[in-house]
Order: sequence, then C-alpha cells, then structure tokens
Amino acid sequence: MATSNRYDILFEPVKIGPVTAPNRFYQVPHCNGMGHQKPRTLAAMRGVKAEGGWGVVCTEEVEIHPSSDVSPFAEGRLWSDADIEPLRWMTDAVHEHGSLAGIELTHSGFNASNLESRVPSLAPSACPVNSYYPSSARAMTRKDIRDLRHWHRQAARRSKAAGFDIVYVYAGHNLSMLMHFMSRRHNFRTDEYGGTLENRVRLTREILEETKDEIGDTCAVAFRFAVDELIGKAGITFDGEGHDIVAMLAELPDLWDVNISEWENDSATARFEPNEGYQDKYTRFVKQLTSKPVVGVGRFTSPDLMVKKIKDGTLDLIGAARPSIADPFLPNKIRDDRIEEIRECIGCNICVSGDNLCVPMRCTQNPTVGEEWRRKWHPEKIQPSVSKDRVLVVGAGPAGLECSLQLSNRGYPVLLAESGMELGGRLLKESALPGLSSYIRVRDYRSGLLLQRSNVDIYFESKINEQLLKELDIKDIVIATGAAWKKNGVGRQHHTPIPGLENINILTPDNIIPRKITDQHVTIYDDDHYYIGGVCAEQLVRDGCTVTLITPAAKASAWTENTLEQFKIQQRLLNAGIKIITEQDIESVDRKGINARCIYTGQLTNIQSEQLLLITARDPDTTLSNKLIDDNGQASCNYNSVQSIGDCLAPGTVASAIYLGHLAAREFQSKQGSDWYTDIDQREWPSMVWPANVTDSSSI
Repeated sequence: MATSNRYDILFEPVKIGPVTAPNRFYQVPHCNGMGHQKPRTLAAMRGVKAEGGWGVVCTEEVEIHPSSDVSPFAEGRLWSDADIEPLRWMTDAVHEHGSLAGIELTHSGFNASNLESRVPSLAPSACPVNSYYPSSARAMTRKDIRDLRHWHRQAARRSKAAGFDIVYVYAGHNLSMLMHFMSRRHNFRTDEYGGTLENRVRLTREILEETKDEIGDTCAVAFRFAVDELIGKAGITFDGEGHDIVAMLAELPDLWDVNISEWENDSATARFEPNEGYQDKYTRFVKQLTSKPVVGVGRFTSPDLMVKKIKDGTLDLIGAARPSIADPFLPNKIRDDRIEEIRECIGCNICVSGDNLCVPMRCTQNPTVGEEWRRKWHPEKIQPSVSKDRVLVVGAGPAGLECSLQLSNRGYPVLLAESGMELGGRLLKESALPGLSSYIRVRDYRSGLLLQRSNVDIYFESKINEQLLKELDIKDIVIATGAAWKKNGVGRQHHTPIPGLENINILTPDNIIPRKITDQHVTIYDDDHYYIGGVCAEQLVRDGCTVTLITPAAKASAWTENTLEQFKIQQRLLNAGIKIITEQDIESVDRKGINARCIYTGQLTNIQSEQLLLITARDPDTTLSNKLIDDNGQASCNYNSVQSIGDCLAPGTVASAIYLGHLAAREFQSKQGSDWYTDIDQREWPSMVWPANVTDSSSI
C-alpha cells in the first residue's frame, strides 16, 4: 500500500554530509549485550532493522583502544585491523536493504576499568574509575592526548574500511572521555585542555576536525552530545554550557545527535517519563544554532508526533533505540498504513537489562530480538502450518495471547479460552498500578490483531475442564493459565512458610487493585526485588495508607538497577513518606507484631502493622496441566500434544511469558523443535589479538 499523504514527510531523503539517508527514521546507537562477543548475532539484529525501513542503523558504542575496555560488558570493539571484518558483517547486512550504517566510536575514559586489557585507565584528571573496582584512572599527559587523537583517527580509518557511512564522535551519557573533558566536574586541568569552556571543548573540536579530515570525503561525521545532565548548575545544562558548546561547534559535524545525560535519563522508563518526546524541552534549541541535520530521541512511536517534530523544525530525523527494538518494522508499517500493527515500546527497559547482565538483549514486545541469528527468527515472518489441526489455547494473558497470535499467523485454527471477561491476564492488574499504564500495550497489540483474525475464535468466561475438552474434541492444547502470588512468604529468602502469619491480615499484589486498602498501616515484605514492590507501595500511599517496606536486599527494588530505575524508585518512595527498611528479613509474626531480623546480625526488631503485603514468589496454576500431562511430561492418551507456557510453567517477567508463548507457537508441529541449537553455525568471532603500536602517535 502507498504511504498516506500525512506521513510522506517521514520518507523524504536527508542529506548528511557526503551521504544521504533514504528516509527520516534513524536508529541511534544503542547497546545490546552482543557487541564484539557475538558479532553475527549483532549483524543479524541490525540487518533486520534495515529491512524494516530504518534509513540509518547504528552500532552501540565501539571501543577504539585497549585503554577503553569496558569488560565484562559486551560493547563493540575496534582495537585493531582484526576487528574490521566482523564489523563489516553488520554493514553488509544493513547495506543489503539500502540503509546507511553508522558507528559510534568511543573512548570511555574513567568509565573503563580495563579488566581485560589490564592497562591503567585514563581521565582528564586523576580520579577513581567509575565502578566499585578498586582502581583509579591516571591524569592524561599531553602525549596521552596526542595518542587519544591518533587512536580515534585510526578507528575512523578502520570504520571506513569496514563500510560505515556515518562515523560518530561521542560525548554523551557521562560515559565518554570527550564529555569528561568538557565537564567542570571531571576536568581540573590547568593547561590548554582545562579551565575555560573553550579549553575544555578543545579536544572535542580537534577530534571532530581530524575525523572529518581522515574520512570526511565519503563518510559523514556525526556528533553525539548530551546537552543537559539534569543536575542543575553543577553540570552541563541546555540553557548554559550545553547551549554554548552547540554554538561553538555548530557547523563542524555533519549531523547533531542530541540527548540528555546520564543513561538512566536518556533511556528513562515510562514509569518516570510516560510521554513520548520527553527530551524535547532540552534539545529543541539545537536546530536554531546549526544548519546541519539534527536527530533526537524520546521513545517515539506515534507517527503523528514524528511528523509534528519535523514540521515544527525541532528535528530532521526521528531517532529511536527502544522503539526500533520493540518493532524493527515500524517505518515500513507507517509507510504501508499499517499503524495498528506497530508493536509500541512500553518503556520497561528489559532491553537495557541485557546489556547490564552481559547477555543478548530481550524485549517485552518483540520476542524475536536477539534470536535473529541464533534461532533464525524474524519479527514479521513465521513458518506456515504443517496441518489444519485446531489448537486450543487456555488463558489470555501475555503468553496465551502471543501464542495464539503466532499460531494464527502460521495458519492454524485457534480457539482461545479465557476464564475472565477480558483479555490480558496479569497485564490488566499490573497496568492499573502507578507508572505501569504502558504495559497494557502488550495486550492491546495482540488482542487488536486477534480480534480481526478469521481463524481465531475467542471465548470469555470459559473455565476449561476435562468434560468440556471432550466436547470440543481438540487434540492439541496449550495451557497458559498464569500464576498467583503466594500468601505464605515462601520465596528467595524463605523456603518454608513464615511462622505466625495467621496473626495478621495477609495481602498479596493480587489484592491491591480489586480491593482498596485505606487508612491503615501496611507493611510490605519485598523478596521479589523487581518493580512490583515499589508500585504496590505507591498505590497504597495513594489510597491513604501508611507504608513500611522491608526487603532483604540492600536497596528497594534492587533488580531494577538493571533497568536503570532503582535510584528513581527509591527516591520516589522516600519522597512519598514510605519507610524503607533494607537488609531485613521477616522471621515470624505474632500477636505483638512483625518480627524483622537483620540478615547479618540476627538482631530482631518488632514492627506494629495492621496488614502484611507479601511479595515473594508466585504459584503456577497447574490445575489443568496436572490432569492432562503425566509425570513424564507426556500428554494424556486422548491428546496429540499438551504443553504449558508462560507463568503457569515458570513464573517470570512479562517478557519471559511473551517469549515462551512465541517459542511454543514457532515449535508447534515443527521438526526443529528443541534441537535448534545443534542445527546452526555456532561460530562467532575468535578472540582478538593484541594490536601492534597501540600508543604510536606519530601520524598526528
């Protein structure tokens, strides 16, 4: 189908220095947990985005030298000529679909602990490295600065050899040497590279000029810059030094890629930045200072807002990281007037957790991301059915919805049975909690498509039992009946029930939405450590309760460190008047109250409370599966196949439930089945050899 006229502007080509982007959709650099360790996985993932219509597809940060080693994190690497070939796999994959390939060259300064290379870290001024590793970065000499310029020039030359069309100079997120040099917080030098703003910007200017001199004849040079650090006058601000830096360098790069710092602000979750385009107030000034094209981000998914940003002169290109992960085919769907088929990013940052945990990223909305190479999964293509057998899916939570949709896409007739009156399962309750409204998008995308399918029948208020199964005469069953929160305190800390729970009124997250708890003191015991404890606490405060949160961890919602939210969560809870007691377990409950025990000393503290909200673990609903699957995992003789998926198999994240639903649909009646791992080429790229002449600055 032809593009609707109102979106035509998004598909106009944009000239960026010596190259031209085919449209205004620009996948900005983003990490992914693959990097130099899994370059074929990386290339396949980036190639799918180009196939989906992203006019520019960029790498993550790419280390230019062993002194910028951020191991164990799996970022890109361009230490020597040996690194060119695996990067060329990515540029070939991107160019195959007519898109431009960009590379973000980075020296991470004191953010690099150099755990693999074991060389001393570098910084504008001596300081500890930006981790808990007990090491410090040394202050750079003038020779070190000359070396850094040489390394960047070498990396630019190698980038061109690898086939990149856009080469970045990176000064963002408080993660790069150039930003450290520009910052008054990190640069205390007294030579020509310190002191005045002009001096602090000097190194950035030199590297921009030298990069253009090295490869600017055929490659565009982009500058990624964080215009505001959101810490006020102590840092760079969009109406202070951020503005002045843009003015100083306005016409030097071929492209401005502007955002805010640090990473948790740039990639803020929807819980804290619910609106698209949330960075606009900080970055909109840039277009007024430069004639060069500007790209910016803000979790854009609405094509109407994208058009507005172009027409009002705020941006020239629509930047995206997370939306391009949630739907690699977002541009093509806009082009083809298939807006309702867009998988909108929910801003949960489960993708970010992949990088923080040093594993290939995953996505709540898009279960195929990270599996394009390993499993040969495609976000828009799936193998056709091998029969016309009907499939019954029991339960319309995230796993059941995804499985039903993909079975339908394959061509199977699907009966979806839901015991309630709405589709969505756990998504209905969780999306009603503070800050989680975007989670309903997971339901809406799938239910919207399922309701249009002629090969899908949906039945509400349908409690499936053996008698009904006989009447339906369906031989293939997928069980997605979900899970319920435990009421006995069993979880990570307690492997047996907490004694004395009969002495207090027990709540679980399943009670919070249907039952309003008001004007009472509620103690939350959070042994789950993800988002649910914090949002339940917020909900209870909104309902008028006094709340105490106890956790065995050292922080509230400790696992959300991986989704860049923990600091903001604890800050919000404290500002709401919630008392947080960390490193404490609940030993027992008696008539005097809750007995909290220090996990280190064993010292007991008694807490008076009217209600105890337990957030520990969930019980899978195995009622149906126990009747249909024997102890050997085999289906009853009345059926061809019966399998459990999602939370009723193994309670986990929404992303995990979606993934397991997708996996079940892909493997249904498939010969590949669970043997996929042995059928593919497992070879990635061998370990890099140490490059020669790593400190040679003679070419400057």
